[in-house]
Amino acid sequence: MLTAQYIGDRTIAINEYSPQDPEPGQVRIRVAYTGLCGTDLHIFHGDMDARVATPLTFGHEMSGTIDTLGLGVKGWSVGDPVTVMPLDWDGTCAACLAGNSHICQNLDFVGIDSPGALQGLWNVSADALVAVPASIDLKAAALVEPVAVAVHDVRRSELAPGDKAVVLGGGPIGVLIACVARRFGGDVVVVELDGKRRAQIEALGFITIDPRATDQNRWVEEWSNGVGADVVFEVSGAAAAVLGATALAKVRGTIVVVAIHPTPREIDLQRVFWRELRILGARVYQRTDFEKAVEMIDEGAIPTDLLITRVAPLSETGAAFEDLEAGRAMKILIDVQAGQEAKA
Repeated sequence: MLTAQYIGDRTIAINEYSPQDPEPGQVRIRVAYTGLCGTDLHIFHGDMDARVATPLTFGHEMSGTIDTLGLGVKGWSVGDPVTVMPLDWDGTCAACLAGNSHICQNLDFVGIDSPGALQGLWNVSADALVAVPASIDLKAAALVEPVAVAVHDVRRSELAPGDKAVVLGGGPIGVLIACVARRFGGDVVVVELDGKRRAQIEALGFITIDPRATDQNRWVEEWSNGVGADVVFEVSGAAAAVLGATALAKVRGTIVVVAIHPTPREIDLQRVFWRELRILGARVYQRTDFEKAVEMIDEGAIPTDLLITRVAPLSETGAAFEDLEAGRAMKILIDVQAGQEAKA
């Protein structure tokens, strides 16, 4: 079988490997599609070299079907369509004991800290499986994980129907947050610099702002009748967005930090004090977020067909990263089985 691995120095290698039988409590998945995300791009750039062990089989946004059941696995059958919640926590740290196992202090994020889904056959714990109904195409099912991220972010914000929400950054997660916030009843605007992305976002029915052409503070003030946004989601990862986010939020409004910021950022604490703002972090997800994500995709609340730019074979994983890096795609899926039979 074949796997795509990060070997360092912005290089992806397609290597052969021998699949292993699942251990007790595991299942072996025949991976159908794996999505590439911003975290994977950080790995490709070398930003996470201090964390990952190379060669790394990465990938954590995925869909597939169960190929083999390990000893003792019950409630699942060969052929079941599934996705995976790629978190492995220790269950003993303070965070886990407090009920926050998704942000375990010793968390193994599967696909980063341990092998991920860019391989033809993948062994995972049965506890990590999330069922996918037959009504969801496996391409769409590969978006369950990023949709779960967005669900978690919106739930953390406590956004209520009718609330005004500003999303800073119109990449894949920003767009999914906008979709989830709209589904939860929010009135949403997306701030995005790139013109092509703004056009894509507008095609989904959202208002967008180009902050270089529009005074976003004044626009949001008018849009909110002088009140300010109830919720601001910082998804861009840009220093300017962090500094400007506090100016957009209403009195006792909420700012949710979603993006991974590689370095400390300046923030207007005077504004935080003056308006009694809430600043929240939002990291990964809980199982309820996965279940809600499956439900939203199944009901058509997430426009998966419009979000998936293209599907590439496993052999073109490196080229797919170059497209993402250049901003030529919103979401690229890797067809993991493409070419496997020829090599087998």
